[in-house]
Parts: sequence; structure tokens; C-alpha cells
Amino acid sequence: MDVADRLDLTLRLVQGHGRDQAQGHEQGPAQGRERRQARVSVAELALRLGVSEMTVRRDLDVLERQGLVRRVHGGAVAGRPREEGGGFEARQAWQAATKDRLGAAVAGMVEPGSRVLLDAGTTTVHVAEHLAARGPLTVAVLSLQAALRLADRPGIDLLVVGGRSRPGERSLVGPLALRTLEALAFDVFVMSIGGVHAVHGWSEFSLEDAAVKQAGLGQAARTVAVADATKLGVRAFSQVGPLDAVHSFVTDAAAADPATHPGGPRTLDALREAGVRTRLA
Repeated sequence: MDVADRLDLTLRLVQGHGRDQAQGHEQGPAQGRERRQARVSVAELALRLGVSEMTVRRDLDVLERQGLVRRVHGGAVAGRPREEGGGFEARQAWQAATKDRLGAAVAGMVEPGSRVLLDAGTTTVHVAEHLAARGPLTVAVLSLQAALRLADRPGIDLLVVGGRSRPGERSLVGPLALRTLEALAFDVFVMSIGGVHAVHGWSEFSLEDAAVKQAGLGQAARTVAVADATKLGVRAFSQVGPLDAVHSFVTDAAAADPATHPGGPRTLDALREAGVRTRLA
């Protein structure tokens, strides 16, 4: 396991421990406080990861500097939840190695010659990097970061969807973005997502982002959703659609591990039952 992947898993174990400790409590602010304060020990992390306690301490120091965990005596507790993390810049390093694998897997599902709508988000920026080698493609982007990755790349006909740049996220939203999407048709919509839940389907934390995703779903022949495993079992504020609104879902292998993602296996089972093709990268 390389360092980036080990950091990813360490972070998941700390947060997964918090979710386990919160089981059996009612949803609400008190649950959130308890989840964030649930402590996992250095010894437990070392045993789970198969590395020395010294290595675990170094990794926790790295994650603490990023604001993702907080060191306590003998272990660590989770930092701010991802959805409270303060925008794209604060989240772009989150599980970067995992997201790059997801980006490569999704790009490999896009046929040359396709018309692609690429959603905003930290994971879809990695998709953009890998799409650059899949040309010729026409790619419409809902993200200023993705536009930078694809601008002037050979074989990529780039269209930046109009709209308002949402502060902190640089995702393109609002009436202008919606009207632009209504005038276009796509072979594939690569959709990022804030949460996917076995019962409540796909959801987002922002009403504006949810509205743009709904428009994208309606304008594409097929939709490939992509998200790292931390999004499974999550119900965000605004529903985007039911599970069967998308055709394929790409996530990472940790989604099938209940030790790190208690809601993962149930969500994967529900997706398959809904006819969604799931791929673990």
C-alpha cells in the first residue's frame, strides 16, 4: 500500500469508528458531536493497517495538518465532516489517490467520439485529466477546474457551460446553466454526487448543484455516477433522483468493507437491485 492510499484508509478508519460509535443514537446535532469525538487508538490503527505505531503517528500528523483529523492522547478523532469542509480548495487533497483511480476508471468507460457532460467536483477533476487521452471528445464542463484541465488539449472540443460560479466550489449553477443544458444533448453524463443512500437515492448538499444534476440526467442518453466510498449511506439535503436514475456507478473497493464504511455494502446491494451497474476501482 503506498503512502497516499494508506492515508486514505487511515482517515476512513478514524471516521468509520466515529460512525460505529454513533449507532443507536437519534439523528441530530448530538449525534454529530459524538461521531466527531469518537476516538480510535494508534494501536488499533496499526493493527488494522499492518504497519508500525510510529508510521500511524506520522500519518495522523499529516492528516491533522490538513484539518481532517484531530490528535488526542493515544489516538485521533475525526475532524470536520467533509460536507462542512469549506469548499473545493479544502477538499481537493481528500483521498486524492483514490479519486485518481476513480477518474481513470470512469474515463475508460467513455468511448472516443462521445459528447460528454462532465459534472463539477473534486473527483470529476481527475476524470477530466484522464479524459484528455480519450479524444476525440466533445466535453461540456460544469466546473472551472475541469475546464482548466481540458483547455487546449488535442482531441478535446471543450464547451464551458454558462452560469454563475458558486463561491468556494467554482461549479457552474443557476438559470443560465440550466437553460444551456436544456439546449444540448449528450451521450454520457459523468455525475459526481454528495450522497447515495439505499432508500433515499442520490442527493446533494446544495439546491443549486442538485438542480443542475437533474438537468444533466434529463439531457444524457446514459449517466455514469462517480463518488468515493465515503458518500455511500449518506443522505444529503436535496434529492437528485432515485437510484435507478443512473445507469452505472463507479466507487472504490473500500465501499464493500463494513469496517470502514458501515453503510457501503447495503447501498451497493440496493444499487444492484435497482439495475445500476456498479464498479469498484
